[in-house]
Amino acid sequence: MVEGKKKLIGITMGDPAGIGSEIAVKALENNKFYEECIPLVVGDRVAIEDAIGFTNSKLKVNVVKKPAEAMDKKGTINVLDMNMLSPGDWTYGQVGKLPGKAAVSYIEKAIELAMNDELAAVVTGPIHKRSINMAGCPHAGHTEIFAENTGCKDYAMMLADDSLRVVHVSTHVPLRVACDRVKKDRVGAVIKLTYDAMKKLGISEPRIAVAGLNPHAGEESLFGEEDTKEIAPAIEEAVLQGMMVEGPIAPDTVFAKAVGGQYDAVVVMYHDQGHIPMKTLGFKLDNKTGKWNAVSGVNVTLGLPIIRTSVDHGTAFGKAGKGTANSESMEEAIEMAIQMSKN
Repeated sequence: MVEGKKKLIGITMGDPAGIGSEIAVKALENNKFYEECIPLVVGDRVAIEDAIGFTNSKLKVNVVKKPAEAMDKKGTINVLDMNMLSPGDWTYGQVGKLPGKAAVSYIEKAIELAMNDELAAVVTGPIHKRSINMAGCPHAGHTEIFAENTGCKDYAMMLADDSLRVVHVSTHVPLRVACDRVKKDRVGAVIKLTYDAMKKLGISEPRIAVAGLNPHAGEESLFGEEDTKEIAPAIEEAVLQGMMVEGPIAPDTVFAKAVGGQYDAVVVMYHDQGHIPMKTLGFKLDNKTGKWNAVSGVNVTLGLPIIRTSVDHGTAFGKAGKGTANSESMEEAIEMAIQMSKN
């Protein structure tokens, strides 16, 4: 990246059969992003043009062969056309091998460009796990794809939405396996990744809470020994290293404390422990219409040699191709990528 110029932010289109192309188009109708960066969609021109059509967008497509050709112009959506699709190759709302293959190709290309310093950050649209598996990708999701393609061994998922940030010790594994993964070394590594991420976000003295695994954080081993034997020692070690860390704190109170401003981030032990409070805060359903009034939240992969943020929702096959998808999470993910790329 050239010093002093606007940074290029890559946006992968996600699964073509989902809402990824639509939310990319809707997000980039917001001119504020063009004031701070040059957005570049990594995907397929035909899918982006289709989304422009059914959303009645006035954006003009600028197809590029390399990031340096992207235009710094409001009202323009730059697309690095991977040419994976032709019209009619995908059906909105349906799982498929070709959409899965296309989605993986967008991700891998964006990672390659970021690793070569041609992109300052990568923002990812939603993918469908079954589709990418049908296409031969063995991974559970974005996090694992990024880790493999960047050679990263020590990484973690962070979800963020205004007053709450959570970082996971484990993610897409069965609950029984997640409990087995609560080990001192892993908990300590995630605490350090969380601390570094908060610094990158401009927080000079991060305050980190660590959630317990068991009810009441184990109640002094009455409800399980993981909290005293694995989590507490990791916290003690982090404190000795100069980090402001507290815990293990009972999972039923730690999130309320964080939302209230007592902590900057919470280290959680498994997928649902972190995802449930995040989506309770960020997702707002209108019971009368059945529509989501808000779908906010950002997913960030910590520990990578490149910046990666993402929407905090799935492909929403039920809405795909209808022009009704909410782009709030995509907009927040782009904002987060811009912010992190500045530090």
